Amino acid sequence: MLTAYDFTTARLLDEAGIDIILVGDSLGQVVLGYDSTLPVTMEDMIHHTKAVLRGVERAMVVSDMPFLSFQISPEEALANAGTLIKEARSTPVKLVDGKPSSGSITVAIKLEGGEQVADTIRKIVDAGIPVMGHLGMQPMSASVHGGPRVHGKSESEAELILRDAKIIEEAGVFAIVLELVPTELARQVTNSVSVPTIGIGAGPYCDGQVLVSSDMLGIYRASFKHVKQYADIGNIMLDAFRAYIEDVKSGKFPASEHSF
Repeated sequence: MLTAYDFTTARLLDEAGIDIILVGDSLGQVVLGYDSTLPVTMEDMIHHTKAVLRGVERAMVVSDMPFLSFQISPEEALANAGTLIKEARSTPVKLVDGKPSSGSITVAIKLEGGEQVADTIRKIVDAGIPVMGHLGMQPMSASVHGGPRVHGKSESEAELILRDAKIIEEAGVFAIVLELVPTELARQVTNSVSVPTIGIGAGPYCDGQVLVSSDMLGIYRASFKHVKQYADIGNIMLDAFRAYIEDVKSGKFPASEHSF
């Protein structure tokens, strides 16, 4: 699983063969320039999920439920989840070999939390909307727990994460993201639930892995221990922008081959 927030990135991820594209509320930082995920709105998530769906032919798409879209009540959470799915699916259907493709793409939502959101998960799943869970470090509530940090180092925290994993599995999630938890705890959670676990900073024993694409491509230009940088696209972009500026100032661009 990797993140995308736009048509172009989603199309490349889909072509590469990614299983799941996450339209993460991380767009708050890497796209919209906020200092956290908290200002992201339902309108933001709908807008970017629609853009991603226009670029997808086969991958599953999961969209984050933003802050305060699911915490107030299960009923309001269901209404917001339904709106997100309905609006996202209103994107035009593409034809691939003469057949519609986007209608068969699974679109799901992801929300953070354990026992406190179990009733909400159950209500959304019962309405026919797939839900992915999220345990460990939860960005929306990080400020309450001392900021972004590894969760589950203490015995009490580890027990809570294990218990929450089983509770949200029973509530109906089809997978669980484990963010910033110790490797051994992630192994225990993975072995204790029947649904897949997807790790981010949770070691190699999860069933799958997720990264923010901007991080692994070197575009966001932030350093995190749990991120392997697969390319340095940020510096490639900088070099290209500087070369363009120099060519325009010096008159090298546009040349005759770029003119009519």
